[in-house]
Amino acid sequence: MATTTPSLDFATPAQAARAAPSATTRDPRLDFFRGIAMYIILVAHIPGNVWTNWIPARFGYSDATEIFVFCSGMASAIAFGGSYARGGWWLGTARVLYRCWQVYWAHIGLFFFVAMYLAALDLSGAFDKTYINTLNLTPFFNDPVTNIVGLFTLTYVPNYFDILPMYLVILAMMPVVMALAGVSLWLTGAASVTLWLAANMGALPLPAEPWSDREWFFNPFGWQLLFFTGFAFMRGWLRPPPVSRVLLWLAVGFVVFSAPFGSWKVFSWLNAAWPDLAAAIRPVWGMTEGLRNKTEFGVLRYMHFLSLAYVAWVAVGPGGSRLIATGSGVLAEVWRVVLRWITKVGQQSLAVFVVSMALARLIGVVFDEVGRNLWTVSAGNLIGFAILTVVAYTVAWFKATPWRRKSA
Repeated sequence: MATTTPSLDFATPAQAARAAPSATTRDPRLDFFRGIAMYIILVAHIPGNVWTNWIPARFGYSDATEIFVFCSGMASAIAFGGSYARGGWWLGTARVLYRCWQVYWAHIGLFFFVAMYLAALDLSGAFDKTYINTLNLTPFFNDPVTNIVGLFTLTYVPNYFDILPMYLVILAMMPVVMALAGVSLWLTGAASVTLWLAANMGALPLPAEPWSDREWFFNPFGWQLLFFTGFAFMRGWLRPPPVSRVLLWLAVGFVVFSAPFGSWKVFSWLNAAWPDLAAAIRPVWGMTEGLRNKTEFGVLRYMHFLSLAYVAWVAVGPGGSRLIATGSGVLAEVWRVVLRWITKVGQQSLAVFVVSMALARLIGVVFDEVGRNLWTVSAGNLIGFAILTVVAYTVAWFKATPWRRKSA
């Protein structure tokens, strides 16, 4: 079936140089979609949250993880690509390493904070379940000497805490990618694709637990392909596909017609409406398991996300013009406010992500106590959204260092 996966239409060095300056300013579409991804990630990690029945992961091969990784690649092109262009390879690499340092300690801090409050909940004796076991952290508490070494060396990566290590390793690849780009963009693309293929062939496993053979849930050597695809588009290394009705319908067709093959939810609907067709489709699930694998980022996930991204890119218009309300009514004003909130969350994604992962388990604890009916679940999700928005604005305020401004 056709899809919108772009050909490797690399720009020439001169074209890339002309495109690079455009990657020094933030694209509002980037912050909007990354903000949306942050809200979805919160929903996805709240235990027993019925809202997860309606997140993107329930309707196709790709999900909010792809949005986060792709947009992070685009944001990195803005944040670090300019540093390489202005300061050269060494200074650019120094900035990347500084970001790796921040992500590393964000990961360590998140783990210990969540482990601490789960232990505190168990110590309180107020609950009829052990919350430490909900994240399978009992092995950590049973053997902290071994596992604290594994935690700091990233050889112990619990499932709930696996996105930041993946992001950290991909960031660490950037100096190599920039060095290769100085030689040839074709060589850069070939290296990225080769690394992705090796990961999908099982050649680059990463151990996740000292006591088992479980691997990292997100293999960075596979997921780097999506990250550097976003990076390449924002740097001007890859030309964006044209706005075409044919391409648009191909993308929509792939997303719609692949849904029963990538979503059990959609498959169950089809099975209820047309059981004979569902019976014919069911064997395909086993045949495509490796192609839709999430750990190594299977090719069907890549194709599905690029198709969705193309539809979204066309839908929001040039420069995201259709995102901006132009009217003067109440609804237009409400949308302007909501858009500002979403954009702010997208701009502060690391801080928001860390808070959301810590917050999600606490919301789940509240649900355990008050129940999970329509009103409590809706309130819990919306309060979570509000907290993430407040966090984004608070972090932005601190980053602006207002205490340094001179009084008038």
